[in-house]
Amino acid sequence: MPRGSLLAEGQSLPAWTADRLWSDVVAGRARSGDRLPSERALAERYGVSRVTVRSALGDLAGRGLVSVSPARGWTVEVDTGPVADDVGHTVQGFADYAAERGLAARSAVLAQGTRAATVVEAERLQVAPGSRLFAMRRLRFLDDVVVALEVNRLPLALCPALATTDFHHASLYATLRRNDPPQLPRVADYSVEARYADAEERALLEIEGEVPMLVADQLTYNQQGRALEWTTQVFRGDRYRFRASITD
Repeated sequence: MPRGSLLAEGQSLPAWTADRLWSDVVAGRARSGDRLPSERALAERYGVSRVTVRSALGDLAGRGLVSVSPARGWTVEVDTGPVADDVGHTVQGFADYAAERGLAARSAVLAQGTRAATVVEAERLQVAPGSRLFAMRRLRFLDDVVVALEVNRLPLALCPALATTDFHHASLYATLRRNDPPQLPRVADYSVEARYADAEERALLEIEGEVPMLVADQLTYNQQGRALEWTTQVFRGDRYRFRASITD
């Protein structure tokens, strides 16, 4: 039995360990690149076996929250602590949002691949028409409840690894951060409008009745001010709330 807490009904030991570990990471305000304790130390801390710790770390890695390398061991992939100044601020991804709130995020990829940019896409992403884009369409879930239909478009030249990454399990923003050089989503232009769902959206988002949709359009820029990602998200209005802070 793990120390310090009881398992929730139906919760596996690796899942409990992953939840406790990530809660401790967030509480410690870890930053991207911070090293985690050794597997042995974590096993002792939570009173579980190293096999359970590896399974828990694998779960967190699948969500893009941690990663492992032979040289450094396990490291944090997501900033959870405060930043020193405005230069350090980053745009929060879906997996980051979920982890901050203790929710399990997952995706169901409907389509992904590379193709030529249309004139409209090229204008938004500040590339030449016909440049190679990575495009992805997927459903986003929180605690296995479908929340949004999302379309992502990114210039492939900024992160070639996008073309070969399985985003059923990987985090898009974690993949960008691992790029050489890293592609860090710093700021974004964001707009939201309301409308009703079309027939396909009703089926994919499991809508019955007249549920309003909130459609978010986001253009994200990297640390050099280059357009990094153009995303359209269609949220069920009964499962999403938009908040913003207005400053001078």
